[in-house]
Amino acid sequence: MAEVAIVASAFGAGSIWRDGHAAWFDATKMAGACAFEVRRELMHDADAQPEALRALGTALAASGLWPVWSTPDTLYADDGALNEAELRLAVECGRALGARFVKLQLGGFAGEAHVAQLAAILGELGLTGQEDGQENANAPRVVVENGQLEQGGKLAQFTALFRALRAAGEGKLIGMTFDIGNWQWTGEAPLMAAVALAPNVEYIHCKAVEGEGARRFACAPAADDPLCRAALARLPSDVPRGIEFPFDEQRVHEDAARYVAWLACA
Repeated sequence: MAEVAIVASAFGAGSIWRDGHAAWFDATKMAGACAFEVRRELMHDADAQPEALRALGTALAASGLWPVWSTPDTLYADDGALNEAELRLAVECGRALGARFVKLQLGGFAGEAHVAQLAAILGELGLTGQEDGQENANAPRVVVENGQLEQGGKLAQFTALFRALRAAGEGKLIGMTFDIGNWQWTGEAPLMAAVALAPNVEYIHCKAVEGEGARRFACAPAADDPLCRAALARLPSDVPRGIEFPFDEQRVHEDAARYVAWLACA
C-alpha cells in the first residue's frame, strides 16, 4: 500500500482560509492518510513565517502526520534564470515546517546553463546526495511539479531538465511531483509523460479533470477511472500519492476516508 497525503485544498480553499491548515490535521489522520500538504497560497503572510511554520510542523507531528511544503513559486524564471531567492525561501520554509518534500513549480527551464548553479546552491544548503523520499526535517527533498501553464507544464521541459542533470552527474539532485491531471491543461499525454519521467518521480498528485479549455477543473476520479489507474501503473508504486481534488462539502470526512483507502491501493 502506498502512503497517501491529503493536499490542503481538498478540504476547500475557503475552509483553509477561514479555519487554517491545522484545523484539518485530525480529519486527515482519521481518514487514514500519512501526510498533509501545506499550501503557501492558502496562508496569510504571518502564518508563513519560520516560527509559525515550526508551530504548524509540531502540530502535524503531534497528529502523526508528516508534511509537504508547497509553494507556487517557480524554480526557474520566465527567461530561464534560476530563481535563487525563491528556492532558498522555499527550503527555509520547508525546514521550519519539518517537511519531507519542498515542492515548487518548474517555471521557465530552457537548457543546461543553470544546472551547475542549482547544484551549488543545494550543496550550500546541505541538500545534495539524498536518497529519494528521505524523511529528515533538516534536509527536505526538493521536487518540481508540472503545472497547468505552458511555461512549466510541457513534457519537453522536464525531459530536458533531467537529461541535463544526468549529463552533469547530478541525476538525483532534485525529484519530480507528477500531477496526473495537470498535463491535460497543457495538451500533453499523461501516459506518455508517465513513461518518460517515471525514474524521476518521487511524489504523485492524483486528480481527474472535467471540462474543456480554460474551463477545466479538478474532480475526484471514479473508482474505475482508466487514466488515473493507467498512469499509476506506469509510475513508481513506492512513492507517496497526494489527493488533490475537492471533497464533497456535505460529506468531507466520508470522502476523505474513502479516497485515502482507494488511492493507497489503486
